[in-house]
Amino acid sequence: MEELRNLMEARGWDAVVIRGSDPHGSEYFAPRWEQVRRLSGFTGEGDFVVTLDSAGIWTDSRYFILAGRELEDSGIELHKTRVPGAVMIPEWLAQRFCDKEGTVVIAVDGLCQDAASVREIRSAFADAGRDPEDEVRIVDVPDLPDEVWEDRPRIPSEPVITLGDDLTGESRQDKILWIRNFIIDSGCDAILVSALDEIAWLLNVRGSDIPYNPLVISYLVVSLDSVDWYVTKGRHMDEETRDSFDELRGEGVGIHGYDEIDLALSTLVGDGGRLYADSATLNYHLYTLLEGDNLRLGPSPVPLRKAVKNETEIAGMHEAHVEDGLAVEQFLFWLDSRLRLKDIITERDAADKLHELRSSIPGFRGESFETISAYGEGAALPHYVSPEEDVPVLLPQGLYLCDSGAHYLFGTTDITRTVPLGPCTALEREDYTLVLKGHIDLAMAVFPAGTCGAHIDVLAREPLWRSKRNFGHGTGHGVGQYLNVHEGPQSLRQNLSNVPFRPGMTITDEPGIYREGSHGVRHENILLCVEDGKNDFGSWLRFETLTLCHFDTSVLLPELLDKDELDWLNAYNRRVYETLAPRLPSEVAEWLAVKTKPVL
Repeated sequence: MEELRNLMEARGWDAVVIRGSDPHGSEYFAPRWEQVRRLSGFTGEGDFVVTLDSAGIWTDSRYFILAGRELEDSGIELHKTRVPGAVMIPEWLAQRFCDKEGTVVIAVDGLCQDAASVREIRSAFADAGRDPEDEVRIVDVPDLPDEVWEDRPRIPSEPVITLGDDLTGESRQDKILWIRNFIIDSGCDAILVSALDEIAWLLNVRGSDIPYNPLVISYLVVSLDSVDWYVTKGRHMDEETRDSFDELRGEGVGIHGYDEIDLALSTLVGDGGRLYADSATLNYHLYTLLEGDNLRLGPSPVPLRKAVKNETEIAGMHEAHVEDGLAVEQFLFWLDSRLRLKDIITERDAADKLHELRSSIPGFRGESFETISAYGEGAALPHYVSPEEDVPVLLPQGLYLCDSGAHYLFGTTDITRTVPLGPCTALEREDYTLVLKGHIDLAMAVFPAGTCGAHIDVLAREPLWRSKRNFGHGTGHGVGQYLNVHEGPQSLRQNLSNVPFRPGMTITDEPGIYREGSHGVRHENILLCVEDGKNDFGSWLRFETLTLCHFDTSVLLPELLDKDELDWLNAYNRRVYETLAPRLPSEVAEWLAVKTKPVL
């Protein structure tokens, strides 16, 4: 931080806001944009603010324990978000500088700061009694980390592929026609699409510019008579990328350099063109170029359309979960067998074995996120990463949590299983059962059309609340179709969302319990929202479970489950066995038959 503060003093900045994101508002990003980690040492997700005499990290409950460890003695304060009484960055800045004489100067990397968050900073100062126009100056410093980050990674330029209608169920021409109708309805001449998963979905392209995310770093501008893609790809493209670009050009997609977007947008608006953009993903730097009467801000129409899977995509997700289930069951059999032989297995050994099994599946394109392979107290960290050295060894006792997923050409998976490796304590067994009870109650939900995630999130929490237990993260997130493993706009969390579930949406079901220094439990499946009929009271929806992998019942406390919950559990395990056993090696099928015996 010393170099950064020296820069602040030299430039006359009172504060620097470092956003944990990239120019596209991404949740996960390429190494080039790991500026929070580089400047603060914090390895979780969060935002970083530095003043001349203080510094802070803002992050949510998934990373409280990690932040407490990594920020200790660093001089950086932890600010907890999504908790009662949380003071967010805009309000904190306004409080910090409410009595400062003269103009408050706040520097941001406008490429990684979205336009909406800058407006929030100005509004907070206005609420605190300072004129946001005359007494507060937001300085846009594109690529600010360059000033203090030697050897900063370049913008990645990995291969690109195109997907056919057999995988997507809808051609890019049809998607472009749909978004052009939106442009017309919005009274504009063009739309800027900044979010990388939205671009990938619209163009039916995939890449690997961001680890675990099949995305291509780019911008897309669609007008009523043109489609222009701004993307960084080197002169020496591989054959697959060259063929993909030729296919796109053949369908009328203009391909330009990534850094040409500034001039293109300035020209479009300067010539009187009316541009639509999503302020949630439009970065502040581009916003400053476009600000004016010809820019219209509003939510992108793509996330909702993308979230409702078509028949082809749903079929692909079913296929992905069968293939993935075969791999995970073989992994669990391998783990059980090796531990019975008293072999030494580390957390990383286990993750490597799971990768090996998945990578043999035709269509496998890599993990959908970094595998969380956590034994014992490591599982108390929801986003735990095994250390590079002194990796914990799995012992034949207690609980092992494995949260993993994969991308296949036909779908994406995300599954967590908490695995009893041997005798467990009474508290471990109780936590294990209560979390599973909450998972089952949500999976069994039947609800009226128009229901949002916040309305039914309580179903997964209520069994825990009755025992005065809880978890701090959301209960579920949408999952992309060979796209981001975290997808909106639908969600399952206590925060009120006005996006109702629709048939074709996917959502994870992943309640948990985390006890620092002891253990963690999480049970996760992906659910598909489907229709469940109509009657005098309206239209009804329910969930269909896509994930196929048994729940271990060896440490279950059956007396904590009611009859409906036990029936669901037995029926689910039976379906897993009947679906997967015919394709499993005989010894694995025999093992699974024992593991899925009904609980009486």
